[in-house]
Amino acid sequence: MEGRNVYAIIRTGGKQYRVQPGDTIRVERMSSAVGKKVTLDEVLLVAEGDEVHLGNPRIASAKVLGVVVEQDRGQKVRVLKYKKRKHYRRTRGHRQYFTALRIESINV
Repeated sequence: MEGRNVYAIIRTGGKQYRVQPGDTIRVERMSSAVGKKVTLDEVLLVAEGDEVHLGNPRIASAKVLGVVVEQDRGQKVRVLKYKKRKHYRRTRGHRQYFTALRIESINV
């Protein structure tokens, strides 16, 4: 399915994403190298105009093809613990790994 108003709902890394060809999305870290093609086969819904294909829970024949464009870590999130009047303060930081994918096509 190629066209301007084609989109799909996919699930990867425990989260759901609405994608269209040409979109770049950040998903949980995948073990693919930059420049490699990735096939996402857990497609929950595909819509093209008024035509909608809904999975139960997923569409067996549908695939979303993408290319890995980046492997990196997100911005630091600071976690602060504090107890008033007890002189207790703890600060920790966390940077989540992510994989950036550029969606190439949606196939049903």
